[in-house]
Amino acid sequence: MLKFLHSIFRRGTRAGAVPDALVNKAIERAVDGTDPWIRAVFGYKKKLRPAVLHAINHVVSLVDGTGPVLVLDPLRFDLDANLRTYFISGAELRDFLERDPGLRQLRGTTGRGQHGVTGLLVMEKRERLILGAEVSGEVVLRDVPQLAVSFEAHQLLDLNGKEEDTRYHLKRRAYDHLLRQALGRITEIKTRRGNLEKHRALLEAKLTVLRRGGFGFDPRSGEETDVIAVEKSLADIEAQVLAIGKDDKMLEVYLGVVADVLGRAEEHLWLGEETLIVDRMGIKRKEAGAGACEVKFDVLRDAEGRRLVVSLVSIPD
Repeated sequence: MLKFLHSIFRRGTRAGAVPDALVNKAIERAVDGTDPWIRAVFGYKKKLRPAVLHAINHVVSLVDGTGPVLVLDPLRFDLDANLRTYFISGAELRDFLERDPGLRQLRGTTGRGQHGVTGLLVMEKRERLILGAEVSGEVVLRDVPQLAVSFEAHQLLDLNGKEEDTRYHLKRRAYDHLLRQALGRITEIKTRRGNLEKHRALLEAKLTVLRRGGFGFDPRSGEETDVIAVEKSLADIEAQVLAIGKDDKMLEVYLGVVADVLGRAEEHLWLGEETLIVDRMGIKRKEAGAGACEVKFDVLRDAEGRRLVVSLVSIPD
């Protein structure tokens, strides 16, 4: 997958230190990953270059800015607040590791996994309102509204024998994610424009019929009124089509979409930290105490509304 991007995000690559040749490769990947016809636009490389370089710098900073590595070890379950928050029990964590196909494959490869494995743990945080019991002084209150927090849909991504290899794979993945968002916007424009074109063709046909005498229309309704209404609708359609772009300008529109997404990469894919206080039953609390601990974790978000809890993890043998 994206073999040439290995060289862009190779070991030691730092934000702002990407050679020109590698930026050019990233430009070509951006075109191939969205709409190859963009190459027909004069000067497309020059127009995309600043945005692509910005995106590369962003994903390098994004991945290198992830929090400390979490040791994903069932034997440490009772000692680590994050593990206790992400998984119901040490047995669930052990079962998750045993069932993960990528981890099995990597450990089954000759000469790999001898010094542990590094990867990205991805989860979905879900909250639901329940009724539970609360202790107030010496009184036990029943049916108290509580917010239960759970972490579900666990996945391990970009598993490798070394942390630096996992990080550069994650940078490739982040760059590709930005391209996917750009492609989604281009597809939306194409669909909207296609629908407008179909509607315009129907209105033009109807207008032709009306101007020829109005086959199938009741003369008493007033043919002139029908013509005026259709002409107005047709003008509205034309205005919307022009707002999207003329036929000979659509490739520049698509180029602009790619440049916009990559040039504002931090608005389309970003990482933030959250703090959560939960007890051993997964109930959200306002303050940490003997029965509730405070945990911090990274949340990866994108402009399409995705929200995933992520943690760089190491998995011992």
